[in-house]
Amino acid sequence: MRFFLVSALLLGSALAHAAPTDGNDDEMARVLEERGVIARLGSQIKQARNDVSEKASDLVVSAMGFLGVPYRYGGSSVETGFDCSGLVRAVFEQSVGKILPRRADQQAAATEVIDRSELKPGDLVFFDTMRRAFSHVGIYVGEGKFIHAPRSGGAVRVEDMRQAYWQTRFNGARRVPLAGESTSASR
Repeated sequence: MRFFLVSALLLGSALAHAAPTDGNDDEMARVLEERGVIARLGSQIKQARNDVSEKASDLVVSAMGFLGVPYRYGGSSVETGFDCSGLVRAVFEQSVGKILPRRADQQAAATEVIDRSELKPGDLVFFDTMRRAFSHVGIYVGEGKFIHAPRSGGAVRVEDMRQAYWQTRFNGARRVPLAGESTSASR
């Protein structure tokens, strides 16, 4: 329960751009509750905590902080909006200090290949959405779900990879080696 509250507060600080507060923890908890954030994300946050390192858990919580940020092709910040690879790059840089390449196909090439059955929160998932391999990327958050910046007119959101659209376009899974974690050889 303590981790959940800390995670909610971390998530709240990431949402500060969307919900001004006076720094009061009770106020932040109220804002998160009003927005339904705690109810929507509780299971993903708990799953991340149970399945992966603290760094990966922090990464997932950081990514959730960008929910609702508008999509913008080429965008790489809260102020300008995000495209899929810009979101992934920003989350990794801000949460664990890892700088990834800018484009989704470059991110796939620069990370460790894993099997879909090995997915853990914080891993990258790739899709063929533009008739070319690795044209879309998101961050796996657990329970078959991923967070991504979908397309023009959309906003950063969580979706289920088991939906037919995503299942037929799934292109591969990758793991980003983080400092202090051992990695196996790429396959």
